[in-house]
Amino acid sequence: MEFVWKTVNKRQQLIHVEQTPSQTAEAQQRDLPLESQPGTKNCSQLYRMSFKLFRRGSARCIGLLSAFVTILLCLYYISIGQPNPAPVSETGVPTAALRGSPLNGLTGFSVGGGSSSIIHQQQLQKLHAAVISNQKKFQEQAEVTAEPPSEEQQYANSQWGDKCYELIESNTNITANQEHSKFDFQPEWMRSKEYWDRGFEERFDAQKKDKQRPPLKIIVVPHSHNDPGWLKTFTNYFQSDSRQILNLLVTKMQEYTDMTFIWSEISFLQLWWDQAHPTKQRALKRLIDSGRIEITTGGWVMTDEANVHVYPMLDQLIEGHQWLKNNLNVTPKVGWSIDPFGHGSTVPYLLSGANFEGAIIQRIHYAWKQWFARQQSGDFIWKPYWRSKSGKSSETGSLLTHNMPFDIYSIKGSCGPHPFICLNFDFRKIPGEYTEYSVKAQFITDDNLEAKAQLLLEQYARTASLFPHNVALIPVGDDFRYNKEREVDQQYQNYKKLIDHIMANRRLYNADIRFGTPSDYFEAIKERMKEQSPGFPSFKGDFFVYSDIFSEGRPAYWSGYFTTRPFYKLLSSELEHHLRSAEILFTLAYNTARQAKRENAIKIYEKNYELIINARRNLGLFQHHDAITGTSKAAVMRDYAMRLFESTQNMVKMQESCLELLLQKGQPHHHGFVLSEFERDNFNKLPRKMPIQMVSGDESTPTASAGGGTGAGGAASTGSVGSFVLYNSLAQKRVEIVTLRVQHPNVKILNEKGVELSHIQINPVWNITESYEQEIGTSVTGTMGRIRTSTRQFEVMFVAELEPLSLSTYRVLVDEVNYKRNIATIYCDECTERAAAASPGSSPPEEVEASPAAVFEARAKPAGDIQLENPHMRLLFDEKSGFLKTITRKNQKKELLKPMQCNIKFAAYRSAQFHSGAYLFKTDPEQSEAEKDVLEGYTDVRIIITSGPIASDVTVIYGPFLAHTVRIFNTRTHLDAAIYVENDIDFEPPPKNRETELFMRLITNIDNIAQAPMQRDPLKEPAETGPMPELPIFYSDQNGFQYHERIKVPAIGIEGNYFPITSGAFIQDSRLRLTLLTTHAQGAASYEPGQLEVMLDRRTLYDDYRGMGEGVVDSRLTRHKFWLLVEDLPGGQQPIQPPSYKVLSQQAQHLANTLRYPPNLYFLSNLEQPELAAALLPLVRLLPKGALPCDVHLTTLRTLSDPELQLFPSASALLVLHRQGFDCGVSAGRELGMQAVCPLSSQGLGNVQLGRLSLHNIEATSLTGMEKKPPKDALRIRSLAEVTLEPMELRTFNLTFRAEV
Repeated sequence: MEFVWKTVNKRQQLIHVEQTPSQTAEAQQRDLPLESQPGTKNCSQLYRMSFKLFRRGSARCIGLLSAFVTILLCLYYISIGQPNPAPVSETGVPTAALRGSPLNGLTGFSVGGGSSSIIHQQQLQKLHAAVISNQKKFQEQAEVTAEPPSEEQQYANSQWGDKCYELIESNTNITANQEHSKFDFQPEWMRSKEYWDRGFEERFDAQKKDKQRPPLKIIVVPHSHNDPGWLKTFTNYFQSDSRQILNLLVTKMQEYTDMTFIWSEISFLQLWWDQAHPTKQRALKRLIDSGRIEITTGGWVMTDEANVHVYPMLDQLIEGHQWLKNNLNVTPKVGWSIDPFGHGSTVPYLLSGANFEGAIIQRIHYAWKQWFARQQSGDFIWKPYWRSKSGKSSETGSLLTHNMPFDIYSIKGSCGPHPFICLNFDFRKIPGEYTEYSVKAQFITDDNLEAKAQLLLEQYARTASLFPHNVALIPVGDDFRYNKEREVDQQYQNYKKLIDHIMANRRLYNADIRFGTPSDYFEAIKERMKEQSPGFPSFKGDFFVYSDIFSEGRPAYWSGYFTTRPFYKLLSSELEHHLRSAEILFTLAYNTARQAKRENAIKIYEKNYELIINARRNLGLFQHHDAITGTSKAAVMRDYAMRLFESTQNMVKMQESCLELLLQKGQPHHHGFVLSEFERDNFNKLPRKMPIQMVSGDESTPTASAGGGTGAGGAASTGSVGSFVLYNSLAQKRVEIVTLRVQHPNVKILNEKGVELSHIQINPVWNITESYEQEIGTSVTGTMGRIRTSTRQFEVMFVAELEPLSLSTYRVLVDEVNYKRNIATIYCDECTERAAAASPGSSPPEEVEASPAAVFEARAKPAGDIQLENPHMRLLFDEKSGFLKTITRKNQKKELLKPMQCNIKFAAYRSAQFHSGAYLFKTDPEQSEAEKDVLEGYTDVRIIITSGPIASDVTVIYGPFLAHTVRIFNTRTHLDAAIYVENDIDFEPPPKNRETELFMRLITNIDNIAQAPMQRDPLKEPAETGPMPELPIFYSDQNGFQYHERIKVPAIGIEGNYFPITSGAFIQDSRLRLTLLTTHAQGAASYEPGQLEVMLDRRTLYDDYRGMGEGVVDSRLTRHKFWLLVEDLPGGQQPIQPPSYKVLSQQAQHLANTLRYPPNLYFLSNLEQPELAAALLPLVRLLPKGALPCDVHLTTLRTLSDPELQLFPSASALLVLHRQGFDCGVSAGRELGMQAVCPLSSQGLGNVQLGRLSLHNIEATSLTGMEKKPPKDALRIRSLAEVTLEPMELRTFNLTFRAEV
């Protein structure tokens, strides 16, 4: 018997619930009844006693018992340190105390079997509940009976909020895009490169006379910026510089007892630590513990902020923080992000979630630098762009941020407003080095001490004058500084003389100066500003696009790197996908093996865990601001790519090994039977799909061996079977179009239930894009232009319905009867000639001679424009170019609506030589036309139309340069509303396509125009201000985490209106929204009304003078995948105040997730062995109690390393959940909604269970898993059903799994 809460007539009542069979089984699993467990016997006796008393109904007994229980409750609340009982919601269900499962059957993500004190507390809670309920019973003298609660009600979270919610923009003093549009982008000071003018000087003079102004305080911060790869590889930089820097710090700082330093890049620190002598390790630890060396940010690298997806961005932060915790027992508190090229608002959100006190940024637009200086607002609270309409204003995600007021973090660029003076205070002089500072700077002597101190202090005072608190943070360092002992001595000794002199005369100078760290700075400004009103201003938005002015005295926009080297950006997103997939599988498989005591499996996982560590670190390394940006030398990029490639291979193998354990019933006896469908030769080439091997059921030989086998369109022999597993790594159900390579067209597919799939299509494989399929021995020269269907491989396309976080086993069987109805029809000119004769001995000649038409009906392309249609829409393509022209959607009665223009255009900007390179983007001012037609040189244009039962597409091929496919589906699911676009792009070897910045542009009639008056005075009527410029608006995602509104700024060119996207962008008017979703980072813009474009690839032969020293000519064949979605907005939208925060629809968000994390397909081999086939489960649900809510994304489930043995896994894992906001009002049509895949719910996370694992406990932690956070609910978390996530919120939980079931 068990007592649980149930809502009855909005009162709490005690109900008798019979144990369900599953609860009985769970109780048996734990061997002992609850009373027999330690510390619980007394509680059980109390229960019995209380019932006897209650039955007698004596008022005296009740009084005595109440007093007794009151004492017990007091003791209980003292013991857990919580003064208030659990809050009770309006419906009467305690919101924290007893939400979740019945307390004796805590399984899955509920904590059970913990220490006796936990059980004791739970029993006391039950007793408290029982007494309250019975007192009510006696007062009312009524008996109430009720039904047991359903599971959904039982796990409901009343604080979760509505199914549909509206997000609104947060209230801030400063909104980035509103201020940015008012800036003067051609200021008078541009030539001098210094914004400090007479106005600043006059204010500075007035401040000096102000008696109320606090005295000048200066914190000098020595630092060294270490790039983990740029002009040299990561390892080479470590060997040549970083190791020496850390060695010198540890030795010299023991000698110089007041010197301070900061360090950011944990990737270098880890390498040093592993090789350092224990005495040096101890010395470093002492320096950190004393606060003289501060670890800032503590990420694996100083991450780029434009191209990085939120998952690897957070993962590299977790990797750094966990390393610091395990080795140095330190938790970073201050962010230091001084070199990323522009700053986004995701990093401050993550740092705020990691309990940081502040962050420092550097590279923002020169106009922002001047504006912050003029407004004295360089220290601000950076807030998220959104808040919930419910009015719950939380400080989640807000962070105090300091903008360094000058150009760059070098000594020359940061001591004050005048770089030519600051040059005097960079004291590095190394024999053989000739630099502007080594020539200019003079060492401090007794003769020049006073003059130099006065000169320096005036620069410092001017810097502090830009802030209301009169505190200046002065960095002393640059790239890879302090790598020579001589420099450490020179910088420290000279600055020490200056500091000592100023401090000896502090009353004369009215200044306080010392060595310090960023933490000292934030402490000082918080102390000074707490008296002031209004305090720090608040800010929302971001700082893209970055533009510098100090290099040439004219604006240079850093928007090229958003797209530079897309091949490497794609390589990063591929590793990201496989690492995430492997992390989740590893955590489940390893803990399954532990709880089932499978010693051999445990050994394998412990041995291979190091591969996961290396993959995390290689992925983290590539998020560095010179890596994923594509702004390192070509040889360094290749080094990164080798690391990414190796880790991708390892993570695929890791998934194979985990799948083998999870798929087998009971003890795993079979190994090596799971194989990836992809073959990866090396990082230079796209992964290649392999055909599944069909094995005859009665013989143990494959039906098509490597040498012989059936040739052109030959049929597979009856009885052949192939099996494969689809792994869905998302925590929601999904409907996917899956493609599989087979060697024969006569096949059918059975799902995990053994049911034949009705939605299946057999497509040809073309040898135009897959050159490896050319017939062996055929002369390649002269035949490259020929397009033929492969006679050896075919593509099976089918619709798979995948359960949330599941492994589903599908089978491929021979189908002699019905397969022909599934074969696609091809419309194509000049691709129906016979296959070339193969070399002797490759295949029987009569089969090779068979035309592809034997399998595919190839018809001539009909004249006129091309039309594709499904029940939801009709697409029209241009007859000559083969590109999309219009989309005509259909209403619910399947009647055509008005056609919507949606031209797809490929063109390129001409690069401005020396001003457009790896970093910068600028169009060539010498040319009358900014754009060029890149396709006009390719006269050999082929158009291929494929039409079948579930998909139809148009592919147009422009020589080797471009293969562009547009596909629509007919699946009776939400996929029918979306259009799939794929581009294969190959710039070919240089000098072809030089100075080319290729883009794909969508030209629509969507009226995405800004309300222009909002840019100026909203009180003026538009009529008074003359004709308003039409300024297009689009919404670009940032790090796959949030969306920002982008309004065209006409005062700057296209280069300043290009913005980074990681997963998508959209444009909209009052009726329609057009969303484009992508797989990887690239630049996007909406420069003219109705247009949305994305940059695809760039080739610039010349360097852009930002340090890299070479052009970008190492382009490779790259495959870009997109979803295009046209959706309706709720009618008659009026501008509301405050404005709503724009996010994707539920369907677009789901498609974005599926595009980034596609289902993984693995072949099952050796299935001809009957004992193996019998040992496998056809369906493994890793979330057996159901999916997570539609908008809750499982970001990662990451096993933590053992703190003592760091190359081994522990029993704990970090679960990171992201409640992705979505807009309920936007949809592609009711009948094509997401209801079938993911019905909306307001119940919360519900009964979450991972596999068959039992948990020891759950802790809410900071985002990086470092610090325990008190749960939002008063009592400790016992079940994830209790957890509440606000829309858009990211949260981390530390789950500890039990050692046995």
